[in-house]
Amino acid sequence: MGMGNAVHPGRRRFIGALSAVAAAAALPACGAPPDSASRSRSQMAATPTPRARTARPLFLGTYTSVEGGGKGIGLATYDESTGRITGTGVVEGVGDPSYLALHPSRRTLYAVDEQEAGAVTAVRLVEDGRHRVLGGRSTGGAGPCHLSVHPSGRWLLSANYGSGSVAVHPVAASGALGERTELVTHSSPPPGPGQQGPHAHQVVTSPDGGHVLAVDLGNDTVYTYGLDTSAGTLTEVSRLSLQAGAGPRHLTFHPSGRHVYVANELDNTVVVCAYDRWSGELTAGEPQSTGTGPGTSYPAQLVVTGDGGFAYLANRGHNSLTRYAIESGGARLRLLDTVPVGGDFPRNIALSPSGGLLFAANQRSSTVTVFHVDKKSGELRLAGPAFSSPVAVCALPL
Repeated sequence: MGMGNAVHPGRRRFIGALSAVAAAAALPACGAPPDSASRSRSQMAATPTPRARTARPLFLGTYTSVEGGGKGIGLATYDESTGRITGTGVVEGVGDPSYLALHPSRRTLYAVDEQEAGAVTAVRLVEDGRHRVLGGRSTGGAGPCHLSVHPSGRWLLSANYGSGSVAVHPVAASGALGERTELVTHSSPPPGPGQQGPHAHQVVTSPDGGHVLAVDLGNDTVYTYGLDTSAGTLTEVSRLSLQAGAGPRHLTFHPSGRHVYVANELDNTVVVCAYDRWSGELTAGEPQSTGTGPGTSYPAQLVVTGDGGFAYLANRGHNSLTRYAIESGGARLRLLDTVPVGGDFPRNIALSPSGGLLFAANQRSSTVTVFHVDKKSGELRLAGPAFSSPVAVCALPL
């Protein structure tokens, strides 16, 4: 569950918003205060500061609709050798940008607008940091919490948590978004225990580009679709039913493309699945431990190192990161240890492109923590003090 959105005051704000107000209110925003409510969507709120020679871009997602939240997409840089983060400003005019994705060209950034009237927004990235909002499009659903760009760069995929649907938008050569070409609602199977309906939580393309996979927490199902790359429409080709009440949240592919790792939010497990690239079918193995003890720790997200040697899982309730060794060509996860995340409620984790750093966006403490990654052992070492970022729910290092 996305946790922190006003759309669903029950599950969506169940844990994430409990202490975000107190923690975030005392922290500085990533940029200058907003202008009047009549500002245009294309305005920026702050002039970026000069970047150090080793600095690389970092974009930060937040909730703008909660007290102490951000003012838009946070802008920062990070030093690849030290992991130190420096705030540089904010792109205003995007409401509740809780998840971010980059176009393959690296010239356009996309954000969900996780609100009742869900939308997705495109932001043109400019070398001098004066990024420009290109505009948004309706997702046709409520509370979009995840989005990704098809490897072709021609289609944007988004998942509407509140209404349990998946949307497709065309992407123009400029990076701007066209009118929605598809909206598929997960109308079956019936919702899992305690769920009132479907809750699409993630939508991604397989590494080979052949299929689109959508993870639905509400009905414990992962759907596989074929994407018509001419029309931008989806056709279901397979589905995987996980254990009732598992609450699948996010999945991650092994670099080989032959295995998928699913984080189950509600039953506190991880599942390794074999993936058939021809049929798109997933075959699940036995649920595995997150290493966090009894009860649920609301696992959030798995990331896998570029060489396919290690996987890391963010545990929000346990405030930890679980380290797994990946064995048997991707077919097996071996639990190694858990380490404190250094913040409260790690909603999102991401590896730097080099694989040398891991970023954790901690929603309830309004911080981003950074770890050095030992590429031989997979061990994590905290890089330094946490970076303050209001209601940090997504970190996207470039």
